[in-house]
Amino acid sequence: MAEALHPSESPGLLLWRATLRWQRAVTAELKPLGLTHVQFVLLASTWWLTTVAGETPSQRRVAEHAATDPMMTSQVLRTLESKGLLERKQNPGDSRARHVGVTEAGADLAARAIQVVEAADAAFFAPVTDQEKMLAVLRALAE
Repeated sequence: MAEALHPSESPGLLLWRATLRWQRAVTAELKPLGLTHVQFVLLASTWWLTTVAGETPSQRRVAEHAATDPMMTSQVLRTLESKGLLERKQNPGDSRARHVGVTEAGADLAARAIQVVEAADAAFFAPVTDQEKMLAVLRALAE
Protein backbone atom coordinates (compact mmCIF):
# COMPACT_ATOMS: atom_id res chain seq x y z
CA MET A 1 0.00 0.00 0.00
CA ALA A 2 1.33 3.43 -0.97
CA GLU A 3 2.17 5.90 1.73
CA ALA A 4 -0.33 8.74 2.04
CA LEU A 5 0.81 12.13 0.84
CA HIS A 6 1.31 14.91 3.33
CA PRO A 7 -1.65 17.33 2.94
CA SER A 8 0.72 20.03 1.64
CA GLU A 9 1.65 17.66 -1.22
CA SER A 10 -1.87 16.58 -2.19
CA PRO A 11 -3.01 18.54 -5.28
CA GLY A 12 -6.63 17.53 -4.79
CA LEU A 13 -6.75 18.68 -1.18
CA LEU A 14 -4.93 21.91 -2.01
CA LEU A 15 -7.34 22.61 -4.88
CA TRP A 16 -10.28 21.89 -2.57
CA ARG A 17 -8.97 24.27 0.09
CA ALA A 18 -8.11 27.01 -2.43
CA THR A 19 -11.54 26.67 -4.04
CA LEU A 20 -13.29 27.03 -0.69
CA ARG A 21 -11.24 30.13 0.17
CA TRP A 22 -11.98 31.65 -3.22
CA GLN A 23 -15.72 30.84 -2.96
CA ARG A 24 -15.92 32.44 0.50
CA ALA A 25 -14.21 35.59 -0.81
CA VAL A 26 -16.55 35.87 -3.82
CA THR A 27 -19.64 35.10 -1.72
CA ALA A 28 -18.73 37.87 0.74
CA GLU A 29 -18.37 40.39 -2.10
CA LEU A 30 -21.68 39.39 -3.71
CA LYS A 31 -23.72 39.46 -0.51
CA PRO A 32 -24.24 43.27 -0.51
CA LEU A 33 -25.56 42.95 -4.07
CA GLY A 34 -28.16 40.40 -2.95
CA LEU A 35 -26.75 37.57 -5.06
CA THR A 36 -25.51 34.13 -4.19
CA HIS A 37 -22.48 32.84 -6.07
CA VAL A 38 -24.54 30.55 -8.29
CA GLN A 39 -27.06 33.33 -8.97
CA PHE A 40 -24.17 35.53 -10.05
CA VAL A 41 -22.74 32.85 -12.35
CA LEU A 42 -26.09 32.27 -14.06
CA LEU A 43 -26.96 35.98 -14.29
CA ALA A 44 -23.51 36.80 -15.69
CA SER A 45 -23.67 33.87 -18.11
CA THR A 46 -27.09 34.96 -19.37
CA TRP A 47 -25.89 38.55 -19.65
CA TRP A 48 -22.78 37.47 -21.58
CA LEU A 49 -24.68 35.17 -23.94
CA THR A 50 -27.32 37.80 -24.73
CA THR A 51 -25.27 41.00 -24.66
CA VAL A 52 -21.81 39.98 -25.85
CA ALA A 53 -22.49 36.85 -27.92
CA GLY A 54 -25.82 38.14 -29.28
CA GLU A 55 -27.68 34.90 -28.55
CA THR A 56 -31.21 34.25 -27.39
CA PRO A 57 -30.21 31.39 -25.12
CA SER A 58 -32.39 28.63 -23.80
CA GLN A 59 -32.14 27.62 -20.16
CA ARG A 60 -30.18 24.57 -21.32
CA ARG A 61 -27.70 26.80 -23.20
CA VAL A 62 -27.19 28.90 -20.06
CA ALA A 63 -26.56 25.71 -18.07
CA GLU A 64 -24.05 24.50 -20.67
CA HIS A 65 -22.26 27.85 -20.69
CA ALA A 66 -22.05 27.94 -16.90
CA ALA A 67 -21.35 24.19 -16.59
CA THR A 68 -24.23 23.81 -14.13
CA ASP A 69 -26.89 21.16 -13.66
CA PRO A 70 -29.90 21.92 -15.91
CA MET A 71 -32.50 21.29 -13.17
CA MET A 72 -30.68 23.48 -10.65
CA THR A 73 -30.19 26.10 -13.36
CA SER A 74 -33.93 26.17 -14.01
CA GLN A 75 -34.64 26.72 -10.31
CA VAL A 76 -32.07 29.50 -9.95
CA LEU A 77 -33.21 31.22 -13.15
CA ARG A 78 -36.76 31.16 -11.76
CA THR A 79 -35.46 32.88 -8.61
CA LEU A 80 -33.65 35.51 -10.69
CA GLU A 81 -36.85 36.02 -12.68
CA SER A 82 -38.81 36.56 -9.44
CA LYS A 83 -36.25 39.23 -8.49
CA GLY A 84 -36.93 41.02 -11.80
CA LEU A 85 -33.42 40.33 -13.14
CA LEU A 86 -34.29 37.87 -15.91
CA GLU A 87 -37.16 37.09 -18.24
CA ARG A 88 -37.99 33.53 -19.22
CA LYS A 89 -40.20 33.12 -22.28
CA GLN A 90 -41.69 30.02 -23.87
CA ASN A 91 -39.81 28.87 -26.96
CA PRO A 92 -42.37 28.96 -29.79
CA GLY A 93 -40.68 25.98 -31.46
CA ASP A 94 -40.48 23.76 -28.37
CA SER A 95 -43.08 23.92 -25.60
CA ARG A 96 -40.62 22.33 -23.14
CA ALA A 97 -37.89 24.94 -23.66
CA ARG A 98 -37.63 28.49 -22.39
CA HIS A 99 -35.58 31.37 -23.74
CA VAL A 100 -33.83 33.51 -21.16
CA GLY A 101 -32.92 37.18 -21.28
CA VAL A 102 -31.76 39.83 -18.84
CA THR A 103 -33.96 42.73 -17.84
CA GLU A 104 -32.56 46.25 -17.63
CA ALA A 105 -32.19 45.79 -13.86
CA GLY A 106 -30.51 42.43 -14.46
CA ALA A 107 -28.04 43.91 -16.94
CA ASP A 108 -27.17 46.73 -14.51
CA LEU A 109 -26.67 44.29 -11.63
CA ALA A 110 -24.70 41.85 -13.80
CA ALA A 111 -22.30 44.62 -14.85
CA ARG A 112 -21.77 45.72 -11.23
CA ALA A 113 -21.42 42.14 -9.99
CA ILE A 114 -18.90 41.25 -12.70
CA GLN A 115 -16.73 44.19 -11.62
CA VAL A 116 -16.97 43.10 -7.97
CA VAL A 117 -16.08 39.49 -8.78
CA GLU A 118 -13.23 40.47 -11.10
CA ALA A 119 -11.79 42.62 -8.28
CA ALA A 120 -12.16 39.72 -5.83
CA ASP A 121 -10.46 37.41 -8.33
CA ALA A 122 -7.60 39.87 -8.83
CA ALA A 123 -7.05 40.12 -5.07
CA PHE A 124 -7.30 36.37 -4.53
CA PHE A 125 -4.95 35.42 -7.37
CA ALA A 126 -2.50 38.31 -6.81
CA PRO A 127 0.11 36.02 -5.19
CA VAL A 128 0.41 34.04 -8.43
CA THR A 129 3.47 35.41 -10.24
CA ASP A 130 2.75 33.90 -13.66
CA GLN A 131 -0.88 34.76 -14.39
CA GLU A 132 -0.76 33.43 -17.97
CA LYS A 133 0.54 30.05 -16.83
CA MET A 134 -2.09 29.92 -14.08
CA LEU A 135 -4.84 30.58 -16.63
CA ALA A 136 -3.44 27.88 -18.92
CA VAL A 137 -3.42 25.37 -16.08
CA LEU A 138 -6.97 26.31 -15.02
CA ARG A 139 -8.19 26.02 -18.63
CA ALA A 140 -6.62 22.56 -18.90
CA LEU A 141 -8.21 21.46 -15.62
CA ALA A 142 -11.60 22.88 -16.61
CA GLU A 143 -11.75 20.86 -19.86
